Amino acid sequence: MTNREISIRAGGPDDIPAILGMFDSAMEWLVAQGRTGQWGSTLWSDSPKTVELVTGYVTRGAAFVAELDGVPAGTLSLTDGPGTYLPPVDEPERYVHLLASDRRFKGRGVGAALLAHAVEETRRAGVSLLRVDCYAGDDGKLVRYYESNGFTRTEAFTGTDDWPGQILARRV
Repeated sequence: MTNREISIRAGGPDDIPAILGMFDSAMEWLVAQGRTGQWGSTLWSDSPKTVELVTGYVTRGAAFVAELDGVPAGTLSLTDGPGTYLPPVDEPERYVHLLASDRRFKGRGVGAALLAHAVEETRRAGVSLLRVDCYAGDDGKLVRYYESNGFTRTEAFTGTDDWPGQILARRV
């Protein structure tokens, strides 16, 4: 899929360092803004838990990497359901995990292109439900971002350590 100069390709184990770099970039940006509620303050590449999380989704899900002029700029993974912290639904679904973009490419449409690709992949699989969950704390910008990309709030949840989450869904 191409959107302006954004191209999206399948990701794999060789992309794990670049994907961790994208999350590190996003983490540094959040920390610089004093927004540690979403992910804390430890770089993803420095945390064995998040390295394992990324490795798991890249190797067991369908990972995608968005590139701008050949440079990895964003990522997401699709699976057949949510993480173990949420119950599945009673119908086939695709679930978005680990959407992130390198902050160097902020405002270039990388996240929106990846979400549009997830919609197409879901449709291509013959599935009509695409869901995602995200951090719902602070100013709620992340929830509104997903809404601006066609998702609708379905239910709020509280994760580990009172982490405020929101599940969103999109029919495709």
